[in-house]
Amino acid sequence: MESKPAASRLGDSNRGTDRRVGVRLTTAHGSAQPKGQPALAEVGGGPRAPDGERNELHAFREHALVRGVNPVIYWLTRAVLMPFFLLYFRLARLGREHIPSSGPVLLAANHRSFLDPFVIGALTRRPVYYMAKRELFEHRWQAWLLNSLGAFPVDRGRSDGQAMDTARAILERGDCVVIFPEGTRVRRGPLAHPHRGVGRLALQTGAPVVPVAVLGTEQVRRGWRIRPRKVSLRCGRPLRFPQAERPTPAMALGVADRVWACVSLQWEWLGGVRAALDEETVSDGSVHHARAA
Repeated sequence: MESKPAASRLGDSNRGTDRRVGVRLTTAHGSAQPKGQPALAEVGGGPRAPDGERNELHAFREHALVRGVNPVIYWLTRAVLMPFFLLYFRLARLGREHIPSSGPVLLAANHRSFLDPFVIGALTRRPVYYMAKRELFEHRWQAWLLNSLGAFPVDRGRSDGQAMDTARAILERGDCVVIFPEGTRVRRGPLAHPHRGVGRLALQTGAPVVPVAVLGTEQVRRGWRIRPRKVSLRCGRPLRFPQAERPTPAMALGVADRVWACVSLQWEWLGGVRAALDEETVSDGSVHHARAA
């Protein structure tokens, strides 16, 4: 889907977006929101952030839902970064034809560097949205810039229902979301195990999932220096799964494992370090693989 840079689009469609997002989030939780409450309800367990900080994080998520990327900032940044990526990093983009040009799509990728969302954004001319750790939104100027480029905050270390609801609503309106199933950066060695969030989003929205491998970004940064290193990306064919409004954890984990197997194939094709076999238990002549959930 092409970007929506026109200012009139924001004015004309925001009311419809608010209405649609509110309905979707209500459906996701099975309970109507009280009148006067914002579209994103407080969900998820665990300790909460102070009210002021929580309101700011909520505002950034709401901005991603209602207004989307800032078209001027987004396309200007892309125009500056693309030549830099292609020349300085000798960026190789393989399998770009597998990314749909319109409609909802999840780009599931491994995570090696802070540069990953930006180089993944170079795979398509569509604006991409992605989760970023809440600590990156502590400085106002940085938070505004990231939010303008499609980032919205996620509270890592616990189940962040608001961030997942934001991603779901963005997909349901037909946009592109980048998700890192590992949950954090893995700078060296083989890929880590995925969390089930990507499976949950794929099942709840029915959006196709494009597996993406990123190789080389972990070698770019040393301190504050950005070094010229070869960076490669490879996309696999989109994966589609039956839609389920309330998938069980087992269903979500099964889908996440299927997606991650395809990401691993792209990773190994690029020359990434192959993961060693998990802990093996030999019993009755058969081999069982034990994996942490």
